[in-house]
Amino acid sequence: MLHDDARFDTRAIHAGQEFDPTTGAVIPPVYLTSTYVQDGIGGLRNGYEYSRGGNPTRTALETQLAALEGGVRGLSFASGLAAEDALLRTVLVPGDHVVIGNDVYGGTHRLIRKVFGAWGIRHTTVDTSDLDAVRGAIELGATKVLWVETPSNPLMKISDVAALAELGSEAGVLVVVDNTFASPALQQPIALGADVVVHSTTKYLGGHSDVVGGALVFAAGQEELAERVAFTQFAAGAVSGPFDAFLTSRGIKTLGIRMQRHSENAMAIARRLEGHAGIEHVFYPGLESHPGHELAARQMSGFGGMISISLTGGAVAARRFAESTSLFQLAESLGGVESLVNYPSEMTHASVRGTEAEVPESIVRLSVGIEDVDDLLADIDEALGRL
Repeated sequence: MLHDDARFDTRAIHAGQEFDPTTGAVIPPVYLTSTYVQDGIGGLRNGYEYSRGGNPTRTALETQLAALEGGVRGLSFASGLAAEDALLRTVLVPGDHVVIGNDVYGGTHRLIRKVFGAWGIRHTTVDTSDLDAVRGAIELGATKVLWVETPSNPLMKISDVAALAELGSEAGVLVVVDNTFASPALQQPIALGADVVVHSTTKYLGGHSDVVGGALVFAAGQEELAERVAFTQFAAGAVSGPFDAFLTSRGIKTLGIRMQRHSENAMAIARRLEGHAGIEHVFYPGLESHPGHELAARQMSGFGGMISISLTGGAVAARRFAESTSLFQLAESLGGVESLVNYPSEMTHASVRGTEAEVPESIVRLSVGIEDVDDLLADIDEALGRL
């Protein structure tokens, strides 16, 4: 039995993952079923009726997610954007206002700007690492959500979650933190005061680039909101399938040790990149030169596997570098065991060109995997040599 004071890696392996009582199987079965036999009309077994409403494999993952983030309830979705959509549709009505960071995942900005904007939701884009800017953007009575992403995507800005949570509490604003880049292994926003944590579980939680998913975890005191979002999920249907939930649960069990290796490799690469003649700037919170370094050191237990770089040769050099690596494969997404390189301006963030969240064309983003660091460094050196 899992004790209440179990540490992170123990919770990652055991929360929601009790052995099968029928056979003793150490790994819980994957419940590939759409419906459940009832003991008479309305006689549901453990509350299961239809797998859009609930599935034991998904329940196991949701228990695991809540345990990792220190929340009272987790919900598992078909994608990270499905999770964001369900939360925002539950919280907002036309005429409401959202404050969102100026350096966030392009899909999040697109969802709020285009989908919710067409529904009559207004938004203000600010640098959430600037508390005065956030305070000035909040419209008392109208602002319902403060959306924070830290570290941010792709410029790795660090926002003070505790200070923003206090600001949100004072203003009556729901504070949502996208914890995808850090993962709960390195940062726990609920412990810092956040109301809701959102994840693309596709990334570090799944960790193997073989499953798409999303999650929400709710802090104590947000039980009623969690119930409302669960209803939205049930009514609209954006649930994760049982096999997707199983793959995500399996990935989570090695999250702690993977994040340690991701962080070690990224630090070594960031130090190699810093000061290189072809690199204008390295965006990595583990470097002492990063403006958010001290804050990141306080609110994170490690600095993660994401690095962005600005190349001195601008767009031409950035594109050449992104297309010159070998072990770093050119692809969207991040957080898998393998290393990836991405050109945000025309890939993950193409949808925000021309907005306040536009990414400079000189930026390349690296998702540093868990391969041997010497091989990764050699790959980086070869690509830089081609500039």
